[in-house]
Amino acid sequence: MRLSELSEADLNDKQRAVLDAITTGPRGAGMGMTGPFGVFVLAPHLGEPAQRLGGCIRFRTSLPENLKEVAICTVGAFHRSKFEFAAHVRLAQAAGVSTEPLERLRKGEPPEFEGDEALAWRVAVQLLEQHRIDDQTYQQMVSTIGEDQMIELVMTIGYYCLISHTLNAFQVQVTGQMSDPFPHMT
Repeated sequence: MRLSELSEADLNDKQRAVLDAITTGPRGAGMGMTGPFGVFVLAPHLGEPAQRLGGCIRFRTSLPENLKEVAICTVGAFHRSKFEFAAHVRLAQAAGVSTEPLERLRKGEPPEFEGDEALAWRVAVQLLEQHRIDDQTYQQMVSTIGEDQMIELVMTIGYYCLISHTLNAFQVQVTGQMSDPFPHMT
């Protein structure tokens, strides 16, 4: 990682408050300063609202978990964000997403998601590549999940772009419990 590593003992009061919010919230005590959370702790004025938004997106939306994880994995693969993809591929599988399309996504190949997962992937890819969603895809997704969940899907994609950029800029690596999905990348 490019940033200075801090131990919990080195944290000032504002940094400690961000870490406490992360570890006492829905993510649980195990997250600590891994992944983007170490970055958030180092910049508490932005890290606190960012971790709060992330908690809402991960744990308080009504978006089906499989669709949320397809979108997050699509963002992580698009940005080749090691930690992001490695962390969320496991969550996607736990949400019932098939391994084969996730593996194709990791390799940069077109995945063959089925049903609503294919539609969520298409929304994510269009936003990532074209910065827009075409009318047909938009209407299909809204008729499938509704406007409120469409807003949640778009905000999920945007938030995980922020996370992927953060992880990549500071070269946050996977933990020892993860396998590096993009070993050829620094």
